[in-house]
Amino acid sequence: MARERAVDGPRAILKMNHENGGFDCPGCAWPDDLKGLKLDICENGIKHVTWEMTPKRVGRDFFAAHSVTELSEWTDYALEDQGRLTEPMVYDPDTDHYVPISWRDAFELVGSTLRELDDPNQASFYTSGRLGNEATFLYQLWARELGTNNLPDCSNMCHEASGRALQAALGTGKGTCDLKDWESTDALFIMGVNAASNAPRMLTALAEAHDRGAQIVHVNPLVEAAATRTIIPHDFTDMALNKSTRTSTLNLQVRIGGDMAFLRGLAKAVLEQSGTDPKALDQEFIDRHTTGFEEYRALCEATSWDEIERQSGLTRKAILKAARVYGEADRSIISWCLGVTQHEHGVDTVREIVNVLLLRGNLGREGAGPSPVRGHSNVQGNRTCGIDHRPAEEFLQRLADACKIDPPRAHGLDTVHTIKAMRAGDVKVFVGMGGNFALAAPDTPYTYAALRTCELTVQVSTKLNRSHVVHGRKALILPCLGRTEKDQQKAGVQSTSVEDSMSMVHLSVGMKRPASKHLLSEPAIIAGMARASLPESDTPWEWYIEDYDRVRDTMAQVLDGFEDCNRRVRLPLGFRIKQPARELVFLTESGKAEFSTAPLPDVVPAAGTLALGTMRSHDQWNTTIYSDNDRYRGIKNLRTLVFMNKDDMRERGIAEMDPVDITSTARDGSTRSLNGYLAIPYDMPRGCAAGYMPEMNVLCALDDYSTQSDQPIMKHVKVTVERAG
Repeated sequence: MARERAVDGPRAILKMNHENGGFDCPGCAWPDDLKGLKLDICENGIKHVTWEMTPKRVGRDFFAAHSVTELSEWTDYALEDQGRLTEPMVYDPDTDHYVPISWRDAFELVGSTLRELDDPNQASFYTSGRLGNEATFLYQLWARELGTNNLPDCSNMCHEASGRALQAALGTGKGTCDLKDWESTDALFIMGVNAASNAPRMLTALAEAHDRGAQIVHVNPLVEAAATRTIIPHDFTDMALNKSTRTSTLNLQVRIGGDMAFLRGLAKAVLEQSGTDPKALDQEFIDRHTTGFEEYRALCEATSWDEIERQSGLTRKAILKAARVYGEADRSIISWCLGVTQHEHGVDTVREIVNVLLLRGNLGREGAGPSPVRGHSNVQGNRTCGIDHRPAEEFLQRLADACKIDPPRAHGLDTVHTIKAMRAGDVKVFVGMGGNFALAAPDTPYTYAALRTCELTVQVSTKLNRSHVVHGRKALILPCLGRTEKDQQKAGVQSTSVEDSMSMVHLSVGMKRPASKHLLSEPAIIAGMARASLPESDTPWEWYIEDYDRVRDTMAQVLDGFEDCNRRVRLPLGFRIKQPARELVFLTESGKAEFSTAPLPDVVPAAGTLALGTMRSHDQWNTTIYSDNDRYRGIKNLRTLVFMNKDDMRERGIAEMDPVDITSTARDGSTRSLNGYLAIPYDMPRGCAAGYMPEMNVLCALDDYSTQSDQPIMKHVKVTVERAG
């Protein structure tokens, strides 16, 4: 594996860059370099490619040799390390093995099971962020022609709070910044994100910003590697000299959940300064483009500094230091990730980000605005292209007109409520397009039980994972092409588009020979299942698959911002979806940007308890674990650990590497435990703890989801930690 990462990965990226004008990484959603840089790559991108390009294969002989019961005892690393899936497989309950099935019979099994349901809402269609735009559009079209809006996706677990907050405040569910803004801003506030692991190519933007004199403030309970220094991967001189560049000018370690209090302190400081310096506020912008300012001013005045310090875990002095950075910057960007959203108050916190930006008119001009850091490569494109369990009426009407179907209007199920419905027997068929749902979801034992209750589970995947061994009474594994592989259809080799985290849409074309002659593309698999389940459908499923341009032509009729997309997506950098709020056009009820006035939540842990946040290790991407190492945090060969403040450890009589028992308490009073984890002292605020997902997902009860966003509260689990008896 080491040789593959060191040689084959870079070779593939170079080849794809030369052939395709840029490598479309199946990893994070950070935008492509605007200067056309051919080597805008990172370590994680190479890991993704080599993990997909492995020469190892998982075929019928493998499944004949290993029962599902045996495989369920394997580690998650061992399952994925077996290599690429090569042909469709169906579970045989008599032998407890997966056995080969033809594509035709696999599609018919899906189709007949769906046709026999009493209600289309007894099926749910999950999407991970790796699915391209064309497959995404066909997937939601299939579900809605069947008659359901049960379209849960990974956004329900990560940035749902961001979308809802931005929609309420600005009338758009996306950030307004692009990469040019990052290149021209005076100040960057990076909140709740470890860029070194989550969006490594962001490090280039941070290093370049620091070099030109921009101020960079990181706000996170842990001071992560990306919040100190970096070596830009494509700067060969710096790499040869081991020369690093700073990526921060200030680090503030808020307590877990304390981001909103920090932001309130930032706003309070700006408003206090405006009493003596009218230029501290952009009053003209506030008067012309916003509503609710006076109510927000009164709220900030009524919030005491003592309460802000207590809830944020920061001193007033530290917050004022950040406020000076913000006040002195002509243009500022605030960027955030799951450390902000995976809380009960995630929506309120993102709205507080918007409040702070509005105070100084940091919207609608270059170098300023809100900029969420999306995770997987096309998670934003999934939502744009129709994966939404709460679709807007305008979208549904355009879909009806263009595709000649009658889509359902009732809201569907998100991720949490799909799991609950499966467990109750109300959802009988679960289809997963990519990802590893069994591991990504919260409350692992409950999620496992829910999947096993299903009549049929279908997993469309490239590699073996936990979701294949935790399955329904009937189960299918349908192997698909990877992003690096040639997708040959009747009209020739096909291209796939994705949308990055800054609303740029661009094409990629796989160049590698497929891992198996039996693999189908994701659009082809979706079309096959759709035709089998809707045999009388007038939708031209087969015609769409012959040439993906036809899919994009239909998308252009349905999706706002995709007009003329087949031409525009072939431009050198693709095209950017229009953002009305960027042009100071606010599609809100008031027609203006709206200040919010939510009270500060109480996030201070009760005596004897800690607030625990789950996170990824460095050598991991979502649920894919490349090794048990976490180089940036100094961990080797260990994942069953909990990071703690050293004073919290001392108070509990816990020494470094002591085995401990971790117990969470849910809202309903139920408890969940992990036993024998090792305690690691780490620089973080008192009352905070952290550990790796997916292992720690078991601690987050399914009913512990935000009432604001329905997201599982994975970054704010209430736990006790004791030495193991």
